[in-house]
Amino acid sequence: MGKETWKPGNMLYPLPAVMVSVGDKEGNTNIITIAWTGTICTNPAMVYISVRPERYSYQMIKDSGEFVINLTTEDLVKATDYCGVRSGKDVDKWEQTGLTKGKANTLSYAPIIEESPVNIECKVTEVKELGSHHMFLAEVTSVQVEDSYMDEKNKFNLNKTGLLAYSHGEYLGLGKKLGTFGYSVRKKQTKKKR
Repeated sequence: MGKETWKPGNMLYPLPAVMVSVGDKEGNTNIITIAWTGTICTNPAMVYISVRPERYSYQMIKDSGEFVINLTTEDLVKATDYCGVRSGKDVDKWEQTGLTKGKANTLSYAPIIEESPVNIECKVTEVKELGSHHMFLAEVTSVQVEDSYMDEKNKFNLNKTGLLAYSHGEYLGLGKKLGTFGYSVRKKQTKKKR
C-alpha cells in the first residue's frame, strides 16, 4: 500500500451539509446549501459559514448581518442538493423544494426552515475575506429544535433525526453509533456481589 501526493486542497471530510436560510431588508429570502461550516466557540456560542462572494445569498447575509443554519436529514437530502445547485437569482427555492418558512426568534430578516430538526439563528460579528470564500463569523442568538425528538427525560435525541453528512461530492447518512465521547478511557463497571 502506497501514498500519492496531490496538490494542496480541502480534503477534510465528512462535513455537515446544512441549508442556510437568509433574508434581506426588502423581504427577499433564499436558501443556500453550505458544507464549509462549523463551530468556533462554546461561550459565547459561535459558528461560521464560508460563502463565495458571487453567490446570490452572499449580499443578503452581508447586508442583513444574519442567517440561520438549518441542519439537514436524510428526508431533506433532495432539497439540500437542489438548494446547492440552483441559484436564488433564477428560482424560488422555497417553492421548488416545498420547504416552509418559519419565524426566527431573534432575527429580523432570515427565516427558519420548518422541516429542519434544528435551526441555529446567527448574527454576524465579523466577515473575513480569505480568498475564494469569505467567512462569516457569527454569534448564535437562538436555537429551535423539533420537539418530536424529545424523550421522556426531556433529552433531545439529535442522532435519531437522520442527519446528513457530505463527503467528497456525496451525501451520506451518519450510520450506526460506534461509541460515545470518552468511552475509550472509561473504566469498566464491575458488578457488586450481593
